[in-house]
Amino acid sequence: MRTSILACSLCLLAACQQAPETPPPAPKPAPRVVTTPPEGQHAFKAAISADDFAWHVQTLASDQFEGRGPGTLGERLSTAYLQQQFERIGLSPGNGSSYLQSVPMLTVRTDPATTIAFAGAGGQAQPALELGRDYVLSSRTGKPELSLAASEVVFAGYGIVAPESQWNDYEGIDVHGKTVIVLINDPGLATKDPALFHGANLTYYGRWTYKFEEAARQGAAACLIVHDTEGASYDWSVVRSSWGGARHFLPPEAGAAPGLSLEGWLSGEAAAALLKAAGQDAGALRKAAATRGFHALPLPLRLDAALKTSLNYSRSDNVLALLPGASRKDEAVVYSAHWDHLGRHEDENGDNIYNGARDNGSGVAGLLEIAEAFARQERKPERSVLFLATTLEESSLLGSEYYVAHPVIPLAKTVAAINLDDLPIRGRSRDIALIGAGQNDLEDLLAEAAKAQDRVVRPDARALLSGFFYRSDQLNFARHGVPVLYARGGPDLREGGVDAGKADDEDYNAHRYHKPQDQFSPDWDLSGVVEDVGALYAVGQRVASGEFTPQLKPGAEFSGAK
Repeated sequence: MRTSILACSLCLLAACQQAPETPPPAPKPAPRVVTTPPEGQHAFKAAISADDFAWHVQTLASDQFEGRGPGTLGERLSTAYLQQQFERIGLSPGNGSSYLQSVPMLTVRTDPATTIAFAGAGGQAQPALELGRDYVLSSRTGKPELSLAASEVVFAGYGIVAPESQWNDYEGIDVHGKTVIVLINDPGLATKDPALFHGANLTYYGRWTYKFEEAARQGAAACLIVHDTEGASYDWSVVRSSWGGARHFLPPEAGAAPGLSLEGWLSGEAAAALLKAAGQDAGALRKAAATRGFHALPLPLRLDAALKTSLNYSRSDNVLALLPGASRKDEAVVYSAHWDHLGRHEDENGDNIYNGARDNGSGVAGLLEIAEAFARQERKPERSVLFLATTLEESSLLGSEYYVAHPVIPLAKTVAAINLDDLPIRGRSRDIALIGAGQNDLEDLLAEAAKAQDRVVRPDARALLSGFFYRSDQLNFARHGVPVLYARGGPDLREGGVDAGKADDEDYNAHRYHKPQDQFSPDWDLSGVVEDVGALYAVGQRVASGEFTPQLKPGAEFSGAK
């Protein structure tokens, strides 16, 4: 009797488990559309196809996979499915004799008993702050309880040190052991001056992850980022929900960069009230912070904080498969896509499984389709091709961060990294949206592949404003000087034009992105995403053939990394 793909995954999972898995609590009952994996055996094609793509997404985004949360049954089903697919395709294990690379994971939950309070320099109490409503707080130190007493507070503008832009918000001030308050984004957004950073387009200096990294380098004990919707590109509810549940980190012993004792956000309203109580006007400070020559401002405030957390140390897995090269196997092209999503939210009523069909079932399906195409092509590539399905992308790109710190092929020999993430499902388009234009020669190869499809490549304007280049796994390769490519179908649809594409973007962001409604539909028009995946395959195929070695372009953002 022939078994289904899912049954094979379940058998592989059962063989790997040390002890029976305790069943997770059943979700609270509510009417919903139940998504199930496809039944029976599927005859996979050698070429990239809509049927194969749909099979992968429908499986990975089924309720049975429970939203693919790291450290859950959904993870074990997902990694087992990926391993089974790579074995079926005929690819070698990518990590020595194993398809898995174990990533240490520290899971932190902030206890509701956590408190912060500001007092004036003379001890006067300042506006009371409520966890969740006014601030969020966490720590990656691995300590269950942390406290600060009478920590001096400094307003450090945007919290940026950028020598190439002659910008240093920490110049002339010592913040060791102090609490810094910084603004989200960078001065270019405030001024819209294209000569200042990248104008309205977000740079890495504007990302919240950078703010914490730089504050830690400066020796601060705590950093609180002031939220505003335009600067963050999402409202306060996203911050509150993202920080209100489990947060994942690489534990300190995994070689993660030293972090702050405390890190968190202040709502815009809470920050304005606090600054007013300190004798400052939030609007005037924001304007001053965007002016060249701004100097950090000590505030007449002291912070008392008591963070309580629950901690859990565990592991999650990257999944790696390798197609060895014929003559230059020590060099590699890496294709990446993150398999993880947001899992099941037991505390939510109704549909509480975040299936992640598009984010990122689509990218994993594309990764598997490209792997199949490479394995079936007549001539073996001269360079090796590594297929990397990462974990913990939804937790600040931790799976790819761990991989680049522990690569199976040295980064100096990694000639390109091509990432697939959140591919639009909306039919064929006339364009390909390039996220992070001006970085390297891979975009020139993409233009050739697009031309062969009667398409053009355009920078993704929405991605520039929101900093999408800094929010997916190719970033960690770019930060180490590897030429990267992150692209997907553009908004200029062959049926409906740009208006239809933008309407689809808006509908997806409002109703499905990071929501339980991101589910597979048999009504999807996959003609466009098949073309997108084909174009990315063509780029990697050219590089893997050994005919072309991509180089960073002059002025590339991370050109000095190697």
